[in-house]
Amino acid sequence: QVQLVESGGGLVTAGGSLRLSCAASGWSFSSLVMAWFRQAPGKERGFVATITPDDGKTSYADSVKGRFTISRDNAKNSLYLQMNSLKLEDTAVYYCAGSSTYGTTNPTHYKYWGRGTQVTVSA
Repeated sequence: QVQLVESGGGLVTAGGSLRLSCAASGWSFSSLVMAWFRQAPGKERGFVATITPDDGKTSYADSVKGRFTISRDNAKNSLYLQMNSLKLEDTAVYYCAGSSTYGTTNPTHYKYWGRGTQVTVSA
């Protein structure tokens, strides 16, 4: 089993930056495909970014490409999301997630989830 805990969320003005962290415990973090998803009130959970365990290949949703950067530190069992140039529409609860098989943009393919951290962007 893997447990994930997000941190780093908060209130920020448009154009500002936040760095989210996801601390993992368990035996398999270094072998997991990891991802960030987000969910705004009344909307479905949506894909943000993913990173592979070995070569660190990343992919991003078009809405965040060029502004967000996903990274991981396997030695620290940690996943990160650097968010720059934040927009009002980035407001959501952000979740880290892991898959022991493969990663996609579909949240149903991820087995492990954190509880989420709130990001609120104000005008």
